[in-house]
Amino acid sequence: MKAKLVVLTLLLCLLAPISLTISANADVERNAPIDELDTLSDEALQLVKSERYEDAKKILDYFSNQFSTVSIKQKTFTMDELRIVTGAHDEAVEAISNASLNSNERVNTVTKFRLAVDAVSSGKQPLWTQMEEPVMTTYTEMKQALTAGDKRVYEEKMDSFLSLYQIIYPSLKLDVGTEQFQKLNALVEFIGTYRLQVFSNGGQQEELTTLQSELEDVFNQVYEDEADPSLWWVIISTGSIIILTLSYVAVRKYMGEKREQKRKRKSSHKL
Repeated sequence: MKAKLVVLTLLLCLLAPISLTISANADVERNAPIDELDTLSDEALQLVKSERYEDAKKILDYFSNQFSTVSIKQKTFTMDELRIVTGAHDEAVEAISNASLNSNERVNTVTKFRLAVDAVSSGKQPLWTQMEEPVMTTYTEMKQALTAGDKRVYEEKMDSFLSLYQIIYPSLKLDVGTEQFQKLNALVEFIGTYRLQVFSNGGQQEELTTLQSELEDVFNQVYEDEADPSLWWVIISTGSIIILTLSYVAVRKYMGEKREQKRKRKSSHKL
């Protein structure tokens, strides 16, 4: 009876990885439409960079249809994700269609859209974190101009910093905690609104130091690249199989030795 129980347990352990593989394949199928949306957003950005605005517009129109379909069928996205991505998409379409905007302005707006889509489709470190260097470099240059009392450069770097911040704004709303985002955004709005007051104070505003700290905290967030849970189950299952097999063999060996000893004792008694 014990042997049958062990065999049954072994069979269940052997079947576990198979069921997990099926589950993993199902997850891949569910993620396929989202991956397509991510690819479409990247294609649109590359086309805008090449100034192929009509082609980019077609891609964005197709994205809109696919996004609606995925949202309705799979109900994958939260209301905030739907609202933010839709808003970024509409801005991208408007920018592409606006002939009064220069190429850089169009690229920046579509980049904002691209980063927002990646933020909802990527479970790993999102693309917007790669904006750390330009954002922090521009911020540092702005502070240096402020300290030097160079108003022209200060204004120029301030505008550049605010422009870069706007590019990652939707992604921050999606990936950063509400409290942290609100604090960061309030600080950015403060220095943008009171830029002349900040300049007249020679950079002694407490908000400047706090903003730098908040920016660093946001960009230094750790996005753990965790192993696929199904892989852990396979490892655990395989380990269980080995342990149970060794235990089964050990038990069989022990029982066999006990029977052999018992047989020998009986034989010696007969003699």
